Amino acid sequence: MKISQIKAGKVLKVIMIVFVIFIIGGAGGVYFDQKVLPFMRTNRYLSKIDFLKHIGENVTVIKTTEQITIKDGESVNEISSQASNATVNIVSLASQKDSVSKLTKQVDKTGTGVIITSDGTIVTYRGAIIEKDATYKISTYDGSYYDATLLGIDSFTDLAYLKVSAPNLTAISFGDSSSVQPGKKLVAIGNTFGEYQNRFAIGLLSNINKTFNLDGLAVASTEKYEGVFEMDFNNQSKYLGGPIINYNGELIGIVGKVTMDGQDHFFQIPANEVQESIKFALDGKFDARPFTGFYYVSISKEYALVNSLSRDRGALIYSPSGKQGLAIIANSPAENAGLKINDIITAVNGKEVDINNPLSNLINQYQKGDNIELTIQRAGNEIKIPVKL
Repeated sequence: MKISQIKAGKVLKVIMIVFVIFIIGGAGGVYFDQKVLPFMRTNRYLSKIDFLKHIGENVTVIKTTEQITIKDGESVNEISSQASNATVNIVSLASQKDSVSKLTKQVDKTGTGVIITSDGTIVTYRGAIIEKDATYKISTYDGSYYDATLLGIDSFTDLAYLKVSAPNLTAISFGDSSSVQPGKKLVAIGNTFGEYQNRFAIGLLSNINKTFNLDGLAVASTEKYEGVFEMDFNNQSKYLGGPIINYNGELIGIVGKVTMDGQDHFFQIPANEVQESIKFALDGKFDARPFTGFYYVSISKEYALVNSLSRDRGALIYSPSGKQGLAIIANSPAENAGLKINDIITAVNGKEVDINNPLSNLINQYQKGDNIELTIQRAGNEIKIPVKL
């Protein structure tokens, strides 16, 4: 009897030890998952480890609203902490004369922007501010208010840049937007309330629209950026000009908008193009963007098939009316170079034109006054035409 009792006691002791290990291990796992991993994912150096990046990508969304609830509790706040602190509220103030009463009244507009340099350069979308004869007030996450000046607007991307005089501000980190594919979970941050208060939305990158041109017309313009991200979250007007970030807290895009046929279309300008635009802003060279002066259609395989074209890539100089004068602007570099409607541009300085390398984006790698060479297919023949931008 004593032997059996001893054996039972030993078994019970083993069970108790295993139980305690499970309890302690479970509690430690929860603490590690809730506290340690979010810190490691958002740490400037540790977040670069591939293992931690994959952990950030596998967060499960339970409910999608403007204020997000996800499996990891407060992890969106932790992931977006730097980006949240870099997001600002922009209030535009202007005096405008009423067209009916002829009385001058004060108007205002509230939008979102994001700090891109620690000395106070801010980027937003032009639709988030009043552009002409306005003054600007910026509020930041710590309750500070600053007067801002408008540095200018990049006509190619429709990004607007403001500047405040303040040192050591929190600037957002940039991610590589070329590595982002449809299906990626991203976070939008907006700040359009009367006082500083960030709002969040989470959604999937549903599409990369490679032929969407910011001109908002049936045809593309060489003076506007082509190829945008499209996300599936709600109330995007509340996020206009604000950042889209990945789960490492890095900027992936800026929310923009164009109006087509009376309807607003929202999209995101990829971060890599934002960085290219910033170079023009910081150098004060907004007027250095090139002008060629013609309209075109980016040729895809579907467009080539439907329209019986001999090529399934390139840029077709085009007007829905079929008239030369509406496809090519009078006295423009394009007209002076002898470009014609129905020409297919196949390359810019030897770089092939296709939907992954749209014509307007290739041309805007150069500046006003530069000389480029266009390879053209005209009536079945290939010719090369020099153009002075």
